[in-house]
Amino acid sequence: MADRLTAREAIAALTADFTESAAPAGDTAADGPLGWTGYADSRSRATARTGEQESVVHGTATVGGRPCVLISFEFGFLGGSLGQRTGDRLEAAYEQAITRRLPLVSLIATGGSRMQEGMIALTQLHRAARASARLRAAGPAQLAVLRDPTTGGGWATLGAGADVILALPRAQIGFAGSRVRPADADPGAYTAEGQLAAGQIDAVVPPAGLPAAVGHWLRLLAHRDAPPRPAPVPAALSSAELPRTGWDAVLRARSASRPHAEAYLDAYFSLRLPLSGDRCGGTDPGLLCGFGLREGEPVAYVAQCGTATRPAGYRTAARVIRLADRLGVPVLTLVDTPGAANDAEAERAGAGAAIADAFTAIAAARVPVTTLVIGEGGSGGALALAAPGNTHVTADSYFSVIAPELAAAILKRSPDQVRATAGQLRLRPQDLVDLGVARSVVQADPPGR
Repeated sequence: MADRLTAREAIAALTADFTESAAPAGDTAADGPLGWTGYADSRSRATARTGEQESVVHGTATVGGRPCVLISFEFGFLGGSLGQRTGDRLEAAYEQAITRRLPLVSLIATGGSRMQEGMIALTQLHRAARASARLRAAGPAQLAVLRDPTTGGGWATLGAGADVILALPRAQIGFAGSRVRPADADPGAYTAEGQLAAGQIDAVVPPAGLPAAVGHWLRLLAHRDAPPRPAPVPAALSSAELPRTGWDAVLRARSASRPHAEAYLDAYFSLRLPLSGDRCGGTDPGLLCGFGLREGEPVAYVAQCGTATRPAGYRTAARVIRLADRLGVPVLTLVDTPGAANDAEAERAGAGAAIADAFTAIAAARVPVTTLVIGEGGSGGALALAAPGNTHVTADSYFSVIAPELAAAILKRSPDQVRATAGQLRLRPQDLVDLGVARSVVQADPPGR
């Protein structure tokens, strides 16, 4: 495509502050490890055409005032393919990020592994994966920007293995390149937009917005060694009085007019960037996840929107919580669900395992987790995202072992006993505080605050 940026043009479009690192020593023979006839000539032509000695350029950069290690692929050099020399440069970039404790940003445009180097080229994926794992263990974040195209091993390592994955509009993305896909494959599945819908990437960002997006992400994902303070409990967005009965609490929590997650997040954060998808082919539009700035400090968030949470939602939540835990960022969860989705599709998608994963992510988190129940707290589907010992409730919420209608049905009570059952469940906000399930009933901020 004529409008594909070169490696250096992609860097220049992102930042004016880039210092290239020297190429590692120890280049392979001119004809490569297989002695492929004509390979040296192909490399020479690629160099003459692009001015590059290899398919990646790497160094240090500043984006949005934040330092990082930057990798940029040159698609004009043998299709941005990965060979042994490419592996040398990628490994050097990761090592630089580890040594300097900097996040790594990859601007990817690649057709996959280099055929002229055979299995030696393919094993560079092991090197990239090992280097990525070492950087992850050291703490700093990895951010990928998928250009056109991003396929093969580059997608399956630097791309799909990143903590945050952004893509340019209409970019080709997929493990299979355009020449090796089934003839009847849906072309939309191999686009940035298709991968976003499938939960494989976090956002599609237009080129003009990329510098700001990457800069914001580098700020939010900065690794912190000092123990973080818990995220402040959000103020209630309604001035509702405490419900008189359990059934009153249920009706109020189910009201469409009460404040929902989007309103709470907008009031809480000055900047908010979403993370989307479970990386397993699913998304849940009823769950909002990401990182935001609260009074200048980063906070990760997981917010239910009042719908039954699907397996993809719980897996996405667990991914965000684990990333926040690794980076030392506190977590805020907003609970509002009638319960976990329990239809046949949800069961086939692994509802039980997904809920267990969310429970485990919160249980294992070393960073503080703060929870506010803002609506319905329906059974284990809500509890999976609630912080033990640091859960708060609003006056227009409830939390229950099960919905009162279902409790009455299980107990073989008549429908006219549902209201009484709601009272027996002690699900009102004030009941939850009395029982020690919640720490407080939060109030709205006074006017003008």
